[in-house]
Amino acid sequence: MFSIAYRMLGSVVEAEDVVQDAFLRMHKSQLEGTAIDSPDAFATTVTTRLAIDALRSARVRREQYVGPWLPEPLVASDDADPARQVETDESVSTAFLVLLERLSPVERAVFLLREVFGYGYDEIAAVVEKSEANCRQIMARAKRAIDAGRARFDADRERHAELSQRFLAAAHDGNIEALKRLLADDVVFVADGGGRAPAIQKPISGAVQVMRFVMGLAKQATRLNMRTELVEANGLPAWRVVSAEGAVLAVMTIEIGDGRIRALHNQLNPDKLGHLGTTGDLNALLGRT
Repeated sequence: MFSIAYRMLGSVVEAEDVVQDAFLRMHKSQLEGTAIDSPDAFATTVTTRLAIDALRSARVRREQYVGPWLPEPLVASDDADPARQVETDESVSTAFLVLLERLSPVERAVFLLREVFGYGYDEIAAVVEKSEANCRQIMARAKRAIDAGRARFDADRERHAELSQRFLAAAHDGNIEALKRLLADDVVFVADGGGRAPAIQKPISGAVQVMRFVMGLAKQATRLNMRTELVEANGLPAWRVVSAEGAVLAVMTIEIGDGRIRALHNQLNPDKLGHLGTTGDLNALLGRT
């Protein structure tokens, strides 16, 4: 249930709310004597419909969002809530969740249920309350939209971890040549502060521009005694940035392709980091009001 809701919403907190609501509805139906022949099918239907409604509401908020929108990072840990455990593949990567924003709520549901969870069109039709023929059309339209924006990323975890470590070391040491070798010419840096934390309002493109910006961030982090930890976020190695006191300040994920870094996504919005523990006030650390 969480796997569906998180992929639909890109939000850990909202996905948990949907799952809780769906579970309560299932429990109420059972108490009222409703026969549930297939609990899995019932759970999928209720969760998906609630997620569609939640996404429609979220879309209104995202139209007024300050700066770029990025999903809440799903960071793995040994003591993580079992309800948050999901099968990690491309469909939970930051880049893919951003790409899914191109789809309408129903398109997103049909695409995910078919492409990620392998449901048949007859089952999907019952979930989204459309005909099978309509669902096939929706799927074809959604797939065209996804394929048009899908970049060629590598999903090799060891390669990601290696590049992450080399990139972090190069940024910390100010090694310009090493950074240039690691970044793709068309690399993009995207940050989400949501108006709650200092972040660039537009993506930065190009190896030289991104390299300079990242080196500036590294110097700032050193000056403020921040600590960078290698973690797993959305199924891939990522960096968690914490203050000297241990408060979470950011989570940055990377996407690689053809052996080089093609995208960096930096989540700084404390509202989207709260599920990871105590968050810090980056504005205060930087002396801003």
